[in-house]
Amino acid sequence: MSCGLIVASCAVTFGIFNKFPVERLEDAGCEVRLNPYGRPLTPAEIVEHAKDADVIILGNDRLDSATIGKLSNLKLVVRHGAGLDNIDFSELGKRDITVANTPGANKEETADLTFALILDLARMVTQSINQLKGGVWNKIPGRTLYGKTIGIIGVGAIGMAVASRAMGFGMDILGNDIVQRDEAARFGLLYTSLNELLSASDVVTIHVPLTSATKNLIGARELKRMKPDALLINTARAGVVREAALEKALMSGHLGGYAVDVYVKEPPDPTSYMSLPNVLTTPHIGSSTMEANLRMGDMAVDNILAFMNGAVLPNKVTVVDRLRFS
Repeated sequence: MSCGLIVASCAVTFGIFNKFPVERLEDAGCEVRLNPYGRPLTPAEIVEHAKDADVIILGNDRLDSATIGKLSNLKLVVRHGAGLDNIDFSELGKRDITVANTPGANKEETADLTFALILDLARMVTQSINQLKGGVWNKIPGRTLYGKTIGIIGVGAIGMAVASRAMGFGMDILGNDIVQRDEAARFGLLYTSLNELLSASDVVTIHVPLTSATKNLIGARELKRMKPDALLINTARAGVVREAALEKALMSGHLGGYAVDVYVKEPPDPTSYMSLPNVLTTPHIGSSTMEANLRMGDMAVDNILAFMNGAVLPNKVTVVDRLRFS
């Protein structure tokens, strides 16, 4: 069977951890090209990789209007993830190119990583490991999570999953979102203003998409509102936190710790605060489990095969989705 579709994947992990989604496409007669660099592609690399492609599976690469204009055969873009802030919808709309994504595919895994980072910072696990490996026996006093307050900025699928974990640790849970979901009450989450959340929380974790409303949402004023020695976690989008203000808060010792899994550029350029012992940096691994990778890959393929067969795409991006995820 030949579908005649050329599928070019820019996503770093599509078809890497698990080959089954690629095999599904190939069994349907598609030609599949995987990311050859192991990192997000530059615009020029996207054009070279996908110049004659009918479908692009997009990771964290930037698909801008100039790049889209050079992809004459492009008919479908499938985001290997939920976020849409790296796509120029205006240009895609002019060319009637369909967009789909994989929402919710990695919510539990990202919540797991978020809590792993919280625990690491709270108990200074990485610091203790590094010291002991260096020959230093030093019991660094950490902090107890039980009875402390966690503030969740963005109570969507991932934020809700973080709340369920926080409930298991006996934490008080505050949330802030433009939409207040009734199911959050199951985890004891109380909605409040952003200012109140920041000033009352011992741990603040970010789970909002990057939009015009959330860009630089956490700046100098917001960081000053946080408790001295509070922990800040960002597994959402780099642009939500103002970099200069964050660096100042960390270097001055106002923040007790910072953990980040997302960056403006991947790999990121080193900064002065990254070397601090109370800063954890992970290479965007929120969805990097075998299970989540297969789930995301299968969802991407489901959309491609539906498009190929003229069926309704299960995760076609709508205007409402664009406001929610981009």
